[in-house]
Amino acid sequence: MELLKPHFSLLFWTIVGFLIFLFWLIALISILKADFKDSTTKLMWVIVVFLLPVIGSILYFAIGRDQRINNN
Repeated sequence: MELLKPHFSLLFWTIVGFLIFLFWLIALISILKADFKDSTTKLMWVIVVFLLPVIGSILYFAIGRDQRINNN
C-alpha cells in the first residue's frame, strides 16, 4: 500500500514544473503577439526563451518588454 500513497516531494516538483512551464509559455506567447522596434528583436527573444527557458523568460519580462512598441 506504500506505493499507492503520493509523496509530497513528487507533488511539489510536479507543481513547480508546471508553474515553470506556464511561465515559459506565457513569455513565449507574449513575445509572439508583440510588435518590436526591430524585426530581429522578436527572433532573438524567441531563441533566448527556447534555449534558456527559465532565465530567458525572466530576462524577457525584466528587460525585453521595454523593447516592444506601445500601441496605446
